[in-house]
Amino acid sequence: MDDGRRNGFAERKRDLSRRGAPRRAAAAAILCSIAAPAAAQTDYPLLVLDNLREYQDVVIGLSLVVGLVLFSTITALLYLREHRRWTKTEAAFLLELNDLRAKFDRAEVFLAAEPQIIIAWGARSGEPEIEGDLSLVTDAPVARRVLAFGSWLPPDAAQQLDACVEKLRARGEGFRCSVESLGGRTLEIDGRAVSGRAVMRIRDVSGDRLETVRLRERLARTITELEALRGLLDAIPDPVWLRGADGKLHWINAAYVRAVEAKDSSDALLRGTELLERATRDAAADSRAKGLVWRGRMPAVAAGQRRLLDIIEVPVGLGSVGMAADVSEIEAARADLDRQMQAHARTLDQLSTAVAIFDRRKRLVFHNSAYRQLWSLDQAFVDQHPSDSEVLDRLRIAGLLPEQADFRAWKENLFAAYQALEAREHVWYLPDGRTLRVAINPNAQGGVTYLFDDVTERFHLESQFNALTRVQSETLDSLKEGVGVFGTDGRLKFFNPAFASLLNLDPNLLNEKPHVDRLAGICTLFGGEAAFDEIRAIVVGLTDQRTGFERRVTCRDGSVLDCSAQPLPDGATLLSFTDMTASVNVERALTERNQALVEAEKLRNDFVHHVSYELRSPLTNIIGFIELLSDGSAGPLNERQREYAGYVRTSSTALLAIIDDILDLASIDADALELNLDEVDIERTMHLAAEGVQDRLAESSIRLNVVAMDELGSFVADSQRIRQILFNLLSNAIGFSSPGQTITLAAQRHGDEIVFTVHDEGSGIPPDLLEQVFDRFKTQTTGSRHRGVGLGLSIVRSLVELHGGRVRIESVQGQGTTVTCIFPARSAKLDKATAAPYRLA
Repeated sequence: MDDGRRNGFAERKRDLSRRGAPRRAAAAAILCSIAAPAAAQTDYPLLVLDNLREYQDVVIGLSLVVGLVLFSTITALLYLREHRRWTKTEAAFLLELNDLRAKFDRAEVFLAAEPQIIIAWGARSGEPEIEGDLSLVTDAPVARRVLAFGSWLPPDAAQQLDACVEKLRARGEGFRCSVESLGGRTLEIDGRAVSGRAVMRIRDVSGDRLETVRLRERLARTITELEALRGLLDAIPDPVWLRGADGKLHWINAAYVRAVEAKDSSDALLRGTELLERATRDAAADSRAKGLVWRGRMPAVAAGQRRLLDIIEVPVGLGSVGMAADVSEIEAARADLDRQMQAHARTLDQLSTAVAIFDRRKRLVFHNSAYRQLWSLDQAFVDQHPSDSEVLDRLRIAGLLPEQADFRAWKENLFAAYQALEAREHVWYLPDGRTLRVAINPNAQGGVTYLFDDVTERFHLESQFNALTRVQSETLDSLKEGVGVFGTDGRLKFFNPAFASLLNLDPNLLNEKPHVDRLAGICTLFGGEAAFDEIRAIVVGLTDQRTGFERRVTCRDGSVLDCSAQPLPDGATLLSFTDMTASVNVERALTERNQALVEAEKLRNDFVHHVSYELRSPLTNIIGFIELLSDGSAGPLNERQREYAGYVRTSSTALLAIIDDILDLASIDADALELNLDEVDIERTMHLAAEGVQDRLAESSIRLNVVAMDELGSFVADSQRIRQILFNLLSNAIGFSSPGQTITLAAQRHGDEIVFTVHDEGSGIPPDLLEQVFDRFKTQTTGSRHRGVGLGLSIVRSLVELHGGRVRIESVQGQGTTVTCIFPARSAKLDKATAAPYRLA
């Protein structure tokens, strides 16, 4: 570094020598100009003699020479003056150079006196000059590494130093800070503007200098904190003061000034205006003399009002510091709070919800009567202010708490509410079947408040309500009918899938709860908004009385919907749509089919009547002629002819009975059969029916027992149809009976009913055929000799029902069959005026 400085000074000296060279050359020229004329003067006479003719030219040349001599003289004089001046300047420069060398040496000594780095930036942007011990911040001998602050400082310190350097170079703002490098050195960095240049110095501080720096920083922090503390004390509403050892005020805050109604703090300190009364100050002075903190609650006049102050004065150093807090409002609030708490306690005692308050020590401090009644606690026990744990243990022993696998863990989880910030809720299912909602609210002053609400009935009702809601929802969703509910604002509140399907609407659109007007615009199924006007009027119309309506609407696509709108109690409207397309089509088809059946039945009945009457007339003639031949009126017959005539008469009689049965059934179907009601002697009718089957009984070797109970009397009926009923039953029993078996015809009066029973001992009817025995043209031989067209029992049931009775049949295979006909007895005597023919309506 010394060689560099010496080379710099040598270069500056050479520069000064170069600047003096032109001046020396000018002086040499002047000297030459003076010496030349002197040499010319030696040959001057010869020149005059040789050049007389050129005299004029010589004069001119002489004038020029004289001018040159004068110029050379003046130039020499100027040179001499400048030479003296330059000599003086050179001497001054040498003196200044020596002075600068001395200063440079001293600066070099000062710079090397302590480890430091100097960085200087010129007025114009350029490379900075860096001098000093680079090992303070970097191990590499590269000066530019010093400017990389992040390589030897923590990130925050490097960023802060970059900002300070930027301000220094841009605006000349100085700075000073102490940082700790990554290498553990404590560095003091000082930046300032010097002679238009930005200079930053980095010094390693240690020992006393480090302690001085730290003390300076601590002093600065202390002053800042003191000012902040005074600002804070001035901002608080409570008076604060500082007393000296003599007990006089040395400092007061703004609140103290306002309390004593002084102009400012200086005025109050000058006059020594006291806020506290003499007795209070004396008591505080006694405690201060003993080195004790004095506390007290005393009255004082603050800002012209009598206030209650909570005072504390603490001895510090050679004096004391005190503070007075106005607790007047707090005391008033405490008194008001006590009154309110008492009122709240009386109110809580009237509640059905059990309330218990535990303090921060988990002790019971309040409870209402509902709490004691809920847990059946003794007044003496709760008056002892038991702990929360003691109460829970007592309830557990009494079997009043929910059963827990780990009671201790459950209790600890419950006690976690004492440290919680938010309320907690639990549901307790007690062994006695009750359900409690337990709310635990943390108190602001510590502890918790328990609220026990018996929600057994509510849970039961809620469970039933939820179940009912789910059932209703599932039911509505599964309905084929479309159901929609519109609220009082005309918007769709609820709909089921069938509602969207029947109206051809997008379910996503319906989920947006559109207004009925919007639905009227987008529902094209009904043929425009006009078809929706009546529905809109029911949903959003303002009428004196809300009534529903039912309409059948034929849609554009040919479907038929039954629309129904009903107002609901809450002001909403229930709108339902039922797809009646299939029903209408079926109804139409059934109507057409029924009409066709009616016409076919009419044609059949007409045909049966016509054919039956046409067959009956010749058949009657055949039977009459056969009887004439049989009785010999037309001449005697031999045995074979008589036998053949008997066969013809029997067959003709059977055929006539079948034709009569067909006519009766046709008349019944056409509601044209008339009953001639009269008094019917029950026993006589039974014997007449038995006489009609005697020949068949004798032919089949079957016995018939007629059993008539005493006092049967008579009943109102058509005697001919009763005989026909009994005849058909006996004929059917004979057909299914074997020779030697017995048939029983019985009758009895049972209350207001007459009961006829026909029992045979035949093979019986299989159970699967019992329902078919009364069908027309259904005949089952089941191994018997009976042959028929299957009309006998059908006519029996029709005639019995025509009388207002009923028929029962019971059969056991291998044991026989019993047919029971039950008739209403009506009156035992018939008034002749009411005995008119009866037609079934």
